[in-house]
Amino acid sequence: MVFNTGMTGYQETLTDPSYARQIVAMTAPHIGNTGVNAEDPESRRIQVAGYVVREPARVASNWRATGSLGSALREQGVVGIAMPGTRALTRHLRDRGAMRAGIFSGAAAEAAEADLLDKVLASPRMEGADLAAEVATTEPYVVPAIGAKRFTVAAVDLGIKSMTPHRMAERGCEVHVLPATVTAEDILSLDPDGVFFSNGPGDPATADHQVEALRGVLDAGKPFFGICFGNQIFGRALGLGTYKLRFGHRGVNQPVQDRRTGKVDVSAHNHGFAVDAPLDGPFDTAYGRAEVSHVNLNDDCVEGLRLLDRPAFSVQYHPEAAAGPHDATNLFDRFCELMELREVRG
Repeated sequence: MVFNTGMTGYQETLTDPSYARQIVAMTAPHIGNTGVNAEDPESRRIQVAGYVVREPARVASNWRATGSLGSALREQGVVGIAMPGTRALTRHLRDRGAMRAGIFSGAAAEAAEADLLDKVLASPRMEGADLAAEVATTEPYVVPAIGAKRFTVAAVDLGIKSMTPHRMAERGCEVHVLPATVTAEDILSLDPDGVFFSNGPGDPATADHQVEALRGVLDAGKPFFGICFGNQIFGRALGLGTYKLRFGHRGVNQPVQDRRTGKVDVSAHNHGFAVDAPLDGPFDTAYGRAEVSHVNLNDDCVEGLRLLDRPAFSVQYHPEAAAGPHDATNLFDRFCELMELREVRG
């Protein structure tokens, strides 16, 4: 059970694969007023396990709408609940932390409270959950460059949002989206100009296969960019640990500071785990010196990493900005600059 502080973008939230196996409560009181459409989903289906709002819109009104929030949830078999206590629920989760939960209705809700609690406690915890392969593509596919092709990017799908390869395609990248189960050899066989690891659900401590794949990419010296789950895998590849946050960061309004420039971006987040890295300057890794590049101004959580001696960096948030602010979209330009510099150097 988690909460999202976004005032908008509920369709993108519902279809974000990083929300797999989670019930999401919205802190914004009025949800569903613009309906749903066929253009904004970030994946093939609604990914949340349940959806909690205070007041669902009675009428959807938007020129792009092709249906309502309620109809979309019903069609895909996802339970939604409207309740007046979403603020109290959010405060409870902030105080006690993200936790296992259940939504019960009909005959199931008539069972004794102790029986319902037993069902919740029997559900698996997020710690130790290996979910990336469950939401990732099973077959490779290609997102062609928009306009002239400049680069070939191998993107490992750990729960990728559809807007992410689109942002790279806008910059002339031909993006080869690969399953979460690929090896370093599979990735390098494409001879990519750069490698990308996406966002995704689950505990990064379970991602041993992806960590080994990334180490192979770093050994080969390929430019690397990772976001969210990809940032946590990058941290593990550098020898760092990860840990579960108390209630996580989920929304489109998180302030993140670039420690090198001092610039602050308001950014989109969806993560319940973080990298444990030293904030007091560069540290040594098997791939040379590294440093924490970005921090969250709310709690000093690590929000980005970069290698100082190789072309590799990552951020914990979502620069594709769907839905969310566009402050951080220049990170895709930075990735392209790394690939261009690598190309010039041969």
